[in-house]
Amino acid sequence: MTAHPATARAHARAHARTGGPKDDGPRILEHVAGWTLVVVVAMLMTQLGLL
Repeated sequence: MTAHPATARAHARAHARTGGPKDDGPRILEHVAGWTLVVVVAMLMTQLGLL
């Protein structure tokens, strides 16, 4: 049993990857990078007297 070729192409197109982060990647790296960015922005704002 095989799917109709047009249906198979439509299904593949609907679930195409867009080049974003992989769903199964290391989440800890994303969290560390995000919190590092938060700390750097807070330090910059403090040094400039904006906070």
